[in-house]
Amino acid sequence: MPGIDECLLEAMKLPGARGAAVVDWTSGLALGTAGESPGGDHEVAAAEAAELARIAAEYQSFAPADGSDWSDRSGDDTPVEDLIVSNRDSYHLLQFVRTTFDSSVFLHLWLGRSEGNLALARIRLHDLARQLVLG
Repeated sequence: MPGIDECLLEAMKLPGARGAAVVDWTSGLALGTAGESPGGDHEVAAAEAAELARIAAEYQSFAPADGSDWSDRSGDDTPVEDLIVSNRDSYHLLQFVRTTFDSSVFLHLWLGRSEGNLALARIRLHDLARQLVLG
């Protein structure tokens, strides 16, 4: 089971990966980073991505139809699995990580649009999030 550094190195092996980070969405702090950063600053990118994650995680509009939320600790699923933001030349994939404590962490992958494979990145990031060991 990989830790943060190993997880980020694996994420950077994906085709088209430009940068990756593990971010705490409650504080907006990057717990680890690899590669480049959108805008050139890992901490600013982490804080901005955390705002998106926080909105998706806290607003009921994005919750599953069954009404489950982050307080539901049964099962292995989070109410929001991932977020995808696409622009002209890249994708930003935010994959939430289920933890035993507060599940306030996500993986952020910055992927080049022309050389990346969004479907593969989603599958692989989901696997990495399930294997990630924090602590």
